[in-house]
Amino acid sequence: MNDSPYILAIDNGTQSVRALLFDLRGNLVDKVRVPIEPYFSTQPGWAEQNPEYFWESVCQACQRLWEQTSIPKSAIAGVTITTQRSTVINLGKDHQPLRPAIVWLDQRRIEGQPPVGGLWGAMFRLVRMSETVAYFQAEAEANWIRVRQPEIWSQTHKYVLLSGYLTYRMTGNMVDSTGCQVGYIPFDYKKLTWAGPRDWKWQAVPMDKALLPDLIPPTGELGRVTPEAAEATGIPVGLPVVAAAADKACEVIGSGCLEPHIGSLSYGTTATINTTHTRYIEVIPLIPPFPSAVPGAYNLEIQIYRGYWMVSWFKQEFGHHEILQAEAAGIEPEALFDDLLNTVPPGSSGLILQPYWSPGVKVPGPEARGAVIGFSDVHTRAHLYRAILEGVAYALREGKERSEKRSGVKITELRVSGGGSQSDAAMQLTADIFGLPTARPHTYETSGLGAAIDAAVGLKLHPDFTTAIREMTRIGQVFAPNPETHAIYEDLYCRIYRRLYPRLQSLYQEIRQIAP
Repeated sequence: MNDSPYILAIDNGTQSVRALLFDLRGNLVDKVRVPIEPYFSTQPGWAEQNPEYFWESVCQACQRLWEQTSIPKSAIAGVTITTQRSTVINLGKDHQPLRPAIVWLDQRRIEGQPPVGGLWGAMFRLVRMSETVAYFQAEAEANWIRVRQPEIWSQTHKYVLLSGYLTYRMTGNMVDSTGCQVGYIPFDYKKLTWAGPRDWKWQAVPMDKALLPDLIPPTGELGRVTPEAAEATGIPVGLPVVAAAADKACEVIGSGCLEPHIGSLSYGTTATINTTHTRYIEVIPLIPPFPSAVPGAYNLEIQIYRGYWMVSWFKQEFGHHEILQAEAAGIEPEALFDDLLNTVPPGSSGLILQPYWSPGVKVPGPEARGAVIGFSDVHTRAHLYRAILEGVAYALREGKERSEKRSGVKITELRVSGGGSQSDAAMQLTADIFGLPTARPHTYETSGLGAAIDAAVGLKLHPDFTTAIREMTRIGQVFAPNPETHAIYEDLYCRIYRRLYPRLQSLYQEIRQIAP
């Protein structure tokens, strides 16, 4: 047995909670996955979940891990936690939840908030950003609770993200990592701390700063495992809990994307492209980069909200044949969906999809809708499936080019994580659309590995991130672009896809007025 220490990484994603044991070479030596219900909904568009349910799932995953692993608990050097982003929880004076958590998938809005005034308001009007600020105000869960549930807001003693709640349950400390602060909260993304007293965000999302937890940068110690948490999880009492970052940020370094020329694609519920920079750069004005899992660094991120949601939608609506066939054969359905994809030529015989099925702030704007064009009598469900994957990749390539233009750094290679990365056909399609070598990391659990890298550096098991990423990450399979296929995609992307949104935007606005 390896005598080197191990790191326990807890990853609370949207679909499951995983308890993961990594060694210092980045090998996943043991794993337990507990599926979870992402949310329940009592109103159309709402997405909520009981905070205790998340904690119970963490406890279940850890206890099952100890039952199956041969690694002694004494060999574990520390614990780290990474979670889904933007899921918020109101806690009372006893630090018990006052209401269900509002999960990041929630679509409620609170229109008509008082506009930001003073010099900030005048500046936003001058640069025509008032509508963007109003969008943030309408999206902020804190504003909805304050207006619609004032009795809850008045009792709120702490307002935390899921990462802060799980940290409290593990350590007893009301503290969180700066790397987890992604949401509609008064956070200064440039200085990586709570916003200063004169920052406009306190007007946009009014709250007492005392409601927010203390912040520790990634690699810092958040606290130690309490006796109560040890009993519930089986983790040894007193083990250090090291700050990591949100799941997307951890995916970036878990994929080995420390340098800004390496793009990190995530084919998950939200599809994203990220790069790591030490400079603060707003790819879209007033839309900040997110905190990196590396202290003092930033992730330039372009996201396609619910990017791979439509892949799941397709499989649910049109993929019953492959799912049943896979069950009968005892294989994963993804293999059969790859076969389906490969029956269709690159470019889907002219069927092109624009994946704007959720509105954005700027690109796409709040009026955006999804679109499928080029349909003819030759098209089948296989064409639609391929067009979905191509559309997501086109949108992420557009994000890549926007990021390159703002940063001045060319992206020369890609790493892909998330559920979609397990499809060889999707990986090849991505390489062909981007025209870049596209690699699958050595492990599927890149967000957990990224958290473990933070812990390894924080516990001085590796001296720095350069060393830790060199030792703990490596490339699995590389997919090289096919020049002929890339040429087809280049024409479709440049001559058709990039022109879709400007041409359709006015029609989307009309739809919004007629059938909002």
